[in-house]
Amino acid sequence: MSQPTRVVPFTLYSRSYCHLCEDMLQALLALQQQGERFEVQVVDVDADPALVARFDELVPVLYGDPAGAELCHYFLDAAAARGWADARTVAAA
Repeated sequence: MSQPTRVVPFTLYSRSYCHLCEDMLQALLALQQQGERFEVQVVDVDADPALVARFDELVPVLYGDPAGAELCHYFLDAAAARGWADARTVAAA
């Protein structure tokens, strides 16, 4: 019997033409471990003037919880992302 998959949410504020955004998404997905799946909501900041005002040239910006603290921007902080995922796993257990 296979282990159930835990879903770990992330929100990535991004732009469609941003290579750093794609790089961060791919690096984040590479951190997934057996038994978990990262569910990444990619939000295009250019679709909302309020998000442009908030993030503008800061993208990509990664959050575990959009209402919480930023995990990182520009480049993936693997330790912060893994810490968020591990905390979600402990909370779900």
